[in-house]
Amino acid sequence: MPSDLGPTPADRYTYTAQDYQRSQQATALLVRQCMRERGHADFPLDPRSPVDAISVTVASTDYGTLDLAAARRWGYGWDPAKSRAHRPTGRRMTDAEYPDYLTCRPQADQQLMRGIDVKRDWLYAGTRAIRIAEVVKRDPDLRASWNEWSDCLVDRGFTRYSDPVAAYTDAAWQRGNDGNTRHTQRERDTAVADVTCKRRHHTAQIWHTTRAREEAIDIERHRARYTAGLEALRTYRASVTGVLRKLG
Repeated sequence: MPSDLGPTPADRYTYTAQDYQRSQQATALLVRQCMRERGHADFPLDPRSPVDAISVTVASTDYGTLDLAAARRWGYGWDPAKSRAHRPTGRRMTDAEYPDYLTCRPQADQQLMRGIDVKRDWLYAGTRAIRIAEVVKRDPDLRASWNEWSDCLVDRGFTRYSDPVAAYTDAAWQRGNDGNTRHTQRERDTAVADVTCKRRHHTAQIWHTTRAREEAIDIERHRARYTAGLEALRTYRASVTGVLRKLG
């Protein structure tokens, strides 16, 4: 069963991982330009904060764990090298630079958001996703599918969970500050059974179909708001592209 079950209707209205990466690049370029204007000529593109913050990473699909090979090796966590890969590559900014950075960073964000009604239109699909998820959880066919999946886990000697997300977020996996787990044998065995039961009962496919249906209904009911949100997202993407072309 592939991890990618295909797009759903709301995907075209949604801020993507590529949007995030490009916006981070554009923001870094704008911040560096601002810092240079404030006298910090060698400010790095990807600086470390004066004090390293605790970061929590979520590494899963919307349907919990789906990759059997990853489940066998990492359980409900992931390769620790992936956590390290997201750390800043530049030097630590100085105490003299940091106050100016705290001014330059929001200015960069404001520049990229120019022309967008943030309160009304920005990431409207994301605000609806919370409501849609609640509707999806109440769907009787999906709840029956989750029960089948849970029964399958119990038959294999594992804990009964209400749904796959509950299995993924079980406190027993003792996630650290980076969100990763300890990859214990019990965790890995549970994750393998989780994926195996999803495959046997087509859990993710049923979940995906239910979600797609509810998204389509919601888009039809709120067509104007979704359209305005998409226009806001396109305006943002154009701003990001402009900065990357000019400063990149």
